[in-house]
Amino acid sequence: MELIRGYHNLRPRHRGCVATIGNFDGVHLGHQTVIGQLAEKASELRLPTVVVLFEPQPQEYFQPTDAPARLMRLRDKLMALKRYSVDRVLCLRFGAPLADMPAEDFIRTILAEGLGVRYLVVGDDFRFGRRRAGDFGMLQKAGALYGFAVAPMHTFSVDGARVSSTRIREALAAGDLGGAARLLGRGFRMSGRVAHGDKRGRTIGVPTANIHLHRKVTPVRGVYVVETFGVGDGPVAGVANVGIRPTVEGTRTLLEVHLLDFDGDIYGRQVSVEFLHKLRDERRFASFDELKARIDQDIGEARAWLQKFRQR
Repeated sequence: MELIRGYHNLRPRHRGCVATIGNFDGVHLGHQTVIGQLAEKASELRLPTVVVLFEPQPQEYFQPTDAPARLMRLRDKLMALKRYSVDRVLCLRFGAPLADMPAEDFIRTILAEGLGVRYLVVGDDFRFGRRRAGDFGMLQKAGALYGFAVAPMHTFSVDGARVSSTRIREALAAGDLGGAARLLGRGFRMSGRVAHGDKRGRTIGVPTANIHLHRKVTPVRGVYVVETFGVGDGPVAGVANVGIRPTVEGTRTLLEVHLLDFDGDIYGRQVSVEFLHKLRDERRFASFDELKARIDQDIGEARAWLQKFRQR
């Protein structure tokens, strides 16, 4: 898969494609349906598939303090799109120049002249351009002018409702990891590199892998049963805490994982943590002894849950 960063990096060889536009946060079952829809047309026209997305996501630009938590970082999103055989990703930097670009210029500069789109798939409620003036109808009229067809996205429903990133965030916030997995088509994961921490966990006999998330907010918070990928030959079970660690006066959201029955040097490893079951919310403890006792209880509950989970 080819990543094109910015429309100024589009070249003549990139002209001629079938494309879709969106955030693709989570690359969930709905997104996978759209990619399949795109792939069918690409095969018919013998053209590459292109996903056009934005970094940061538009809500993060317009509402930097109130934007919803991401389900995926850009790195993870690109890896997921590659797994679903997308040929190219055009990643557009969403800042003032793009936010202020008239919708007609977006169509002409990026879709027609830059990508040479032959077939475009977007939601029928898709809005774009300065003051969100562009819509599905404008794209259809422009398609007649520039020679590309416009089709609405096929939707995918689970339990009678459309799959969406918002629905997945709501399930995660409620601790419904199984429900989130049904919408994603896989378990919810967060990835990052294992870094050196303050090693407080080691002092109470519970060493943790500290993983940098590079996120302002996360869709999950609390203590979870997890499996960690990238530290051994297969997944390693563990107990994870996502939060600010109020007992030690923390202020930055961290992901810390205590790996069960594992001992090895994993500093610097890029790992992926899959969340299986929520044990409890994060809370402040009066002392390290109280914290240690609760962590021991968490580990016991995690082992019991895993034993049942593996017997299913």
